[in-house]
Amino acid sequence: MVEKSVKEKRISRFSDKTSGLLNFSDMKKIRFKFLYAAMFLIMFIISLVCLVPTVWVGLSGFKTVSEMYAVPPTLLPKSFDFGKIIEVWKKVSVARYFGNSVMLIIGCLATDIIINGLTGYVLSRLKPMGSKIMETAVFWSMLLPGISMVPLYMTFVDVPLIHVNLIGSYAPIWFMAGANAFNVLLFRNFFNSISMSYLEAARLDGCTDIGFFGRIILPLSKPIIMVVAIFSITGTWGNFMWPYLILGNTAKEPIAVMLYKLSTSKNIQDNEYMLIMMISIIPMIIVYAFFSKHIIGGLTVGGVKG
Repeated sequence: MVEKSVKEKRISRFSDKTSGLLNFSDMKKIRFKFLYAAMFLIMFIISLVCLVPTVWVGLSGFKTVSEMYAVPPTLLPKSFDFGKIIEVWKKVSVARYFGNSVMLIIGCLATDIIINGLTGYVLSRLKPMGSKIMETAVFWSMLLPGISMVPLYMTFVDVPLIHVNLIGSYAPIWFMAGANAFNVLLFRNFFNSISMSYLEAARLDGCTDIGFFGRIILPLSKPIIMVVAIFSITGTWGNFMWPYLILGNTAKEPIAVMLYKLSTSKNIQDNEYMLIMMISIIPMIIVYAFFSKHIIGGLTVGGVKG
C-alpha cells in the first residue's frame, strides 16, 4: 500500500501537466522517465556548482587563517564567532559602501523605469514618424561591442555643449540605466499586449497621451515594472566596471568596487575578506528569496505579443 501511494503521488505531479518538454502522457514511457531522471541529475549538479562556493565562502569567514589553509581542508570552522561580523563591519566601514550602493540603485531604478518605460510607451502606442527606424536603432544598439566604452567615458569627462565633467558623480551611471535597450523592448512588448480599447475610451473622455500613460498604463504595468525593478536592483548591485571607472578613488564607491580593492589590500586577512564577501551577497539572496516568482516571470512577461 505504501509503495502504491508513493507511485500515485509521483504520477499526480504530472497529471495536470499538458505542456512543456515532458507532459503526463510522456511520463508513462520508460525512455522519458530516464530523460526526466537525467534532467533532474543535471539540474542538481548545476545547483551544487552554484551553491557550494557560496556556502564555502560563508563558512570560511568564520574560520581562522590557519583553518582556511589547513591540509586536509575542513568544511566547518571549529567555532562560530558572530562577533567577527561586527568587527569586520566596523573595520572596513561596510555601512558606507552599502549606503553608496543604495544611492546608486535608487537613481538607476528611477531612470530605468521612467525613461525606458516612456520610450517603450512611445514605440508601442504613440508611434510618431520614424518610430520604426528608432525601434530598429534601439534593437541594434544591443549589439554594439565593448569598444563603445571609450567614447562614452570621454563624453562623461567632457559633456558636449555644456563642457561639464561628470566623473566622480552618480549621474553617468544613472543616465546609462535610463538608456537600457533591453528594458525598452521589454516595456514595448508588454504595452503591445494592452488592449487598444482602453486608449480609445480614454481619448473619448478627453484624456491626453501623458494622462493615459499615468492613469491607465502604469496601474496595468505593475508586473513589468516589478520585473524591470528587480533586474535593475540586482544588476546595479553587482555592477563593477562603470562604478570603478566613474566613482573609483572617491567617497562614493559602491560595494562591488570595495570588494575589488580589498582583494589586494594588506590590511585585511583572508578570512575577513571571505566574511565581507558573504555580507555583500546577503542582500541579493534576500531579494531573490522574496521576488523569485517575479524574476522567473520576467523570462516571459516581456514576450507577450499584442
